[in-house]
Amino acid sequence: MYTFLPTKPPLKNFSTNKKSLHNISQIASELPKLLLTNKVQSKINNLSKNSFSVNCLIKNKKVREINLAMAQLSFIGHAYIWGDSKPQNILPEVISSPWVKLSQYLGRPPILSYASYCLDNWYKIDEAEPISLNNVALINNFLGGVDEDWFVTIHVCIEDAAGEAINSAYKLSLLNDSNSVNEFSIELKKIIKSLKKVNTIFSKMPEKCDPYVYYHRVRPYIFGTKDNPDLKEGLIYENQYQNAPQFFRGETGAQSSIIPFLDGALGIYHTNDNLRPYLNEMRDYMPPKHRKMIENVEEKSMAKEYIFKSKKLIHEYNQCLEEIRRFRAQHLEFAASYIHKQSKAKTAFGTGGSTFRGTGGTPFMRYLKKHRDETNKQKI
Repeated sequence: MYTFLPTKPPLKNFSTNKKSLHNISQIASELPKLLLTNKVQSKINNLSKNSFSVNCLIKNKKVREINLAMAQLSFIGHAYIWGDSKPQNILPEVISSPWVKLSQYLGRPPILSYASYCLDNWYKIDEAEPISLNNVALINNFLGGVDEDWFVTIHVCIEDAAGEAINSAYKLSLLNDSNSVNEFSIELKKIIKSLKKVNTIFSKMPEKCDPYVYYHRVRPYIFGTKDNPDLKEGLIYENQYQNAPQFFRGETGAQSSIIPFLDGALGIYHTNDNLRPYLNEMRDYMPPKHRKMIENVEEKSMAKEYIFKSKKLIHEYNQCLEEIRRFRAQHLEFAASYIHKQSKAKTAFGTGGSTFRGTGGTPFMRYLKKHRDETNKQKI
């Protein structure tokens, strides 16, 4: 089955018995307390440069452990950068060296991306039960608490609920005029059903994630270094990249592969304007396998053309687009309530960062409105 969520739950602990891996897990588990007491930087600065070595994982190609290490180092790295009153512009070698090695192995930048924040950062409380909001918890946190957990677990459950839509969208992309109307209809109906579940889950965000808490306690730690007014000179990864400042985008839902994949399969296009490069750039932060899946479906799918010719599938096709439009509209509504309305309230602890740009460095309100409206206009 095609899905973007790991088929096996991510690992919570390393099975490889190495002190350096124990160090990574230990610091990652302590982050909420270290951030609260302003001890992240001093704790990291007192470590030797090889304290977080991941060479054993890369040598043995232990992918699930590599994903765990990538997630934990990403949390540690962001806690170091953003965990003080002012952001740090130099990341010590103890973090930067293993982080860069893992990123090169995994084929995405050394920054906290959606894959590490969400896809590889959950476990089931009861392993015998399915994924649900009542059965998913996080492996890694910054400050922790209900609001932070709920924000991420909502996304985990969205990825799970979207699995059927992704699988059917892939099958739809393989159909052509030799297939029956019923074969198209089956997959379209599955996409609609799956996306209705996604939108139901998404609508639950306000139940346990308060906008104020999100803006001041969750959002500040997931920013990147590109197009970020607080790190205009970028971030230096000590003794990496020849010590030249690097600019990477932060974690954002735009790095999820769900919507781009559905757009590709259903033939939803977005006009080529100043926002287009941002959207394409988000793919660099996806796991390479996911990126390739999107590219393949974009190249192969002729579903929209066949549906348009048949005339019998237009209602179901438009229903698919309506569910995608609803998702984008809900995202826009949350962006307004969780970011814009909170932007004036500042605390001594910190703020949510840039209000014009999203955590990925994009002008998010224009981006969200544009794609919501373009989706609606492309109904047949």
